[in-house]
Amino acid sequence: MAKKSWTEKLNDPSAHEIKPAPIDIAGMKRGEIMLVPTARMIDDFIGALPSGARTDVKAMRRELADRYGAEITCPIYTGYHLRTVAEAALEALQMGADVTTITPFWRVLDETAPTTGRLACGVSFVTEQRAREAGGWRIDRA
Repeated sequence: MAKKSWTEKLNDPSAHEIKPAPIDIAGMKRGEIMLVPTARMIDDFIGALPSGARTDVKAMRRELADRYGAEITCPIYTGYHLRTVAEAALEALQMGADVTTITPFWRVLDETAPTTGRLACGVSFVTEQRAREAGGWRIDRA
């Protein structure tokens, strides 16, 4: 069986879940009502950020939890799906999409985010995109 592309992972039809957190980890407390997001939810959130706006992963997690009636958003699935969103955007770029038409993951992932260092594009691409949009930056923190 062939390995799924990042785009195939992004388009996985699985639904999100809302359930009690099973353990204390990464700021979550066992029993808190947790949103387990999908990659598409993360992609939609980032895609809705206007040019010149940015946020961070923690603020995105808080906003998603609020939107879906949860107390927290799972940091593990969020990190996994952030990478999926970014790598799927990079696949589109490699296939000829213009950078202005892909999901602007650099509005959430900065140069210091652990996920950024694992991306196929490396940190320099994120730095370049953030600099390209720097004229209109404002920081949105939920």
